[in-house]
Amino acid sequence: MTFDCLDLESIVGFDWDDGNIHKNEEFFFNEPLLIVEDFKHSLNECRCVALGKNDFNDLVTVIFTIRNKQIRVISVRDMSKKERIVYDKA
Repeated sequence: MTFDCLDLESIVGFDWDDGNIHKNEEFFFNEPLLIVEDFKHSLNECRCVALGKNDFNDLVTVIFTIRNKQIRVISVRDMSKKERIVYDKA
């Protein structure tokens, strides 16, 4: 199964819900940023996992989807130990 949603050049902005409206999108512009499709957790739409840093240099995991050419954040949390290993290797 593939959703082919990782065409990031087609993204035109962010779609924040009320719970996430005060979070910054700087995460998506800081490097390095690793993004992979998450086929395991959604059958109806493309879901992605991004590993990166916020502006405070905190290691963060962001789960998001793309709707109407906008990034829609589903959740934001600190990276797990396993995710940090993957991120450090990249």
